[in-house]
Amino acid sequence: MKAENQEKNTLSVDSTISLKGIVKAIFKDTIHVQIGGKVISLPISSQDAKNLSL
Repeated sequence: MKAENQEKNTLSVDSTISLKGIVKAIFKDTIHVQIGGKVISLPISSQDAKNLSL
């Protein structure tokens, strides 16, 4: 494995990830998303809400 490929596979803190899931509920400050067999709740701020694409 080349050093270039190692950098691409490294996940760093504060990096952005994209997950596909089913939105189960949206509240003022949290969104509940089902990914696989689990429903997780994610805190959102007003700034995050502007960036949501549902």
